Amino acid sequence: MQRLRELARLVEAVFDELEQSFGAYQLRSSLSCIPGCGACCNNPNIEATVLEMLPLALHLYDLGQAETVLEELQSYSGFACYHYKRNSLDGLMGSCSVYKQRPVICRVFGAAGDRDKYGNTRLSVCRHIKQNKAEAYQLALQNLPREAPPRMATGKQRLRQIDFTLGREDLPINQALQRALQLVLFQSSFSDPESAGQIA
Repeated sequence: MQRLRELARLVEAVFDELEQSFGAYQLRSSLSCIPGCGACCNNPNIEATVLEMLPLALHLYDLGQAETVLEELQSYSGFACYHYKRNSLDGLMGSCSVYKQRPVICRVFGAAGDRDKYGNTRLSVCRHIKQNKAEAYQLALQNLPREAPPRMATGKQRLRQIDFTLGREDLPINQALQRALQLVLFQSSFSDPESAGQIA
């Protein structure tokens, strides 16, 4: 378990760095997410790696909820991220119940950079932000040559450097959490018996 905890600490450090760089760009460009919008969270096909979900899996383990959440995930047939709490019937409004432990895509999505087929940086912006902040979007496009947005791929690359095996495969977010929980519970079963009853 000690190795998993060390990996989780390294992942959280990357999370913090990405949140600062992407958050700063989104703040400067006024292209941050719409308050209360959960359109992307309402999609179970949003992807993450097992490595990204490790901090959340350990958090749930420490709370004594890992086995319960794993059982619920195995039979979950919802049309959203398991931890998304809907505030509207259509699911477009809501909130994340594990915001501090959310994976990379949830931290960098909204307004970020990616590469076009020629390798040039382009601005990738959520359609809800485009519609609600059209003027800011157009201004960011005009400023693109002078201020390139941070690239989404940067976060994934940083994580893969921490542990390529756990960070190489993008899975639907609920499946990635399921695998991370299985890994944590498997490793905890091999913890020192003398530490039984303590957090592993």
